Amino acid sequence: MDDGKTTEPKAKWWSRPTPGRSTRTAPQEPPPVEDARPPAVVPDASGAPRDAPHEAAAPEPATAGTPAPEAPAPEAPAPQSPRPLHEPDQYSTPPYGGPGPWAPAPPVQRPTPAHGTPVPPPYAGTNGSGMTVPPAPAPAFQAPPPQMPPPPQPQAHAHPQPHPPSPQWLQYDPWGAPRQPLLTTRPGPPLGPDGRRKNRRGPVVIGALLLALVAGGIGGGIGAYIERNGGLTQVELPQDERNGGGRAPDSVAGIAASALPSVVTLHVSGSTESGTGTGFVLDGEGHILTNNHVVAPAGSSGEITVTFSGGETASAEIIGKDSGYDLAVVKVSGVSGLKPLPLGNSDNVQVGDPVVAIGAPFDLSNTVTSGIISAKDRPITAGGEKGDGSDISYVDALQTDAPINPGNSGGPLVDTDAHVIGINSAIRAADSGSTTEGGQAGSIGLGFAIPINQGKRVAEELINTGKATHPVIGVSLDMKYTGDGAKVGPKGADGKSSVTEGGPGAKAGIQPGDVITEVDGRRVHSGEELIVKIRSHRPGDRLKLTLTRGGKDLSMTLTLGSATGT
Repeated sequence: MDDGKTTEPKAKWWSRPTPGRSTRTAPQEPPPVEDARPPAVVPDASGAPRDAPHEAAAPEPATAGTPAPEAPAPEAPAPQSPRPLHEPDQYSTPPYGGPGPWAPAPPVQRPTPAHGTPVPPPYAGTNGSGMTVPPAPAPAFQAPPPQMPPPPQPQAHAHPQPHPPSPQWLQYDPWGAPRQPLLTTRPGPPLGPDGRRKNRRGPVVIGALLLALVAGGIGGGIGAYIERNGGLTQVELPQDERNGGGRAPDSVAGIAASALPSVVTLHVSGSTESGTGTGFVLDGEGHILTNNHVVAPAGSSGEITVTFSGGETASAEIIGKDSGYDLAVVKVSGVSGLKPLPLGNSDNVQVGDPVVAIGAPFDLSNTVTSGIISAKDRPITAGGEKGDGSDISYVDALQTDAPINPGNSGGPLVDTDAHVIGINSAIRAADSGSTTEGGQAGSIGLGFAIPINQGKRVAEELINTGKATHPVIGVSLDMKYTGDGAKVGPKGADGKSSVTEGGPGAKAGIQPGDVITEVDGRRVHSGEELIVKIRSHRPGDRLKLTLTRGGKDLSMTLTLGSATGT
């Protein structure tokens, strides 16, 4: 019985068909189900329909899993169709199999994975808004029932639809990239009532501006705080508690606290020069003791201003001065509450005793320096700018290493009891020798002070009489003598005898040419030193002298006379 199957051997899919004959064969499949549809009418080259020979007709192309079609049924007359625009493909190249426009579009051909190759699960893609869409479940593969391919439609320009591809090809593509979104996106903004997306740019911009303003204000406040306070946190270093307790009275601090209220600074101005010095209060009436060279620039019409340690100022006038002792007394009026500085005894001073100097060096008022007594009875001379010797000061001074500088002149040198033992007057400069503090040389640790015992006597005389008296022996000295001791000159300055007639020296027996070598047992090396020794005494004091005459040593005693100073 003819079951519609061809008896010819099936051609392989890579065999080239002969002209005019289709060689496409379907893969071996289970026996197809018979289809009672009439055979397809195939037009010939002239455009007339013809029946496909039973033994030469090739089955239509089949997809994977599709059974081969059965042999066509007996031809049935069909209405004549229009001539195709193109000639039929003589090679019947699959999957077209039909002429020109009637050839169906080929399905997507994808390779079949090798046996045992793992197939990745389908990728869950995203929609246009970035929302993840789960993959559609893959349907279980079922072999479709065998069916005959549909005959070509007789209508012109009709394109048969291709067979749908197998679900297996829709799920796996070994050469394709995984379905992943190009960019990581987030769901878009919700749609408004009118179907448009809501614009969130405005609120975002406003919020950013507000945030910037707040941050700027906070940053400015922090910057201002840091600038004022030096940082966000303050560093506190450990420190002793404030102690307002006093110091020992004999300490430098205790001495300064006791003496400073009695020390003043003097500013002197005259017609040609001015200067600054120091002084200290002698009594409650306003008398102030200082150096003569401090007030000398004022002359007879200058101005003197006194500044107290507390800053109060007052005008002062000169009460008396003496160039031979380099001392002067000024007085302030209309000032109350003055604190006099106690006077000590310079005869009790010993070398090495601690002392404190107070003054206004270089106009730096209330300056305190300390040191010791370096030596006693230092014969110094200062001044002499006039050239006639009338302004030369002869001082049997106390030497100290307490720093003394220009401006300290007239200030007190006090002991540990805060009592005055000397008046700072001169310094030994490194370049100019012994000089008064009116010079601009600095301290090298060699300062000299007038002993307070001498200063007290002179100050009393200046306050009481306006002038000071000088002790004298009534002789003229040869100041050019270079030998050891003080030599009495052959003649006086006026051409008369060097020994004043009826004077203390004449009464004691001193003669011209004698060399005085000792005063009260202390060696004398020069004429200046003899004057200093005599000036350290009061008029009327008795002195024991040792002298040399004609190579013989002689001793005698004399009583000092008095002369008015200038």
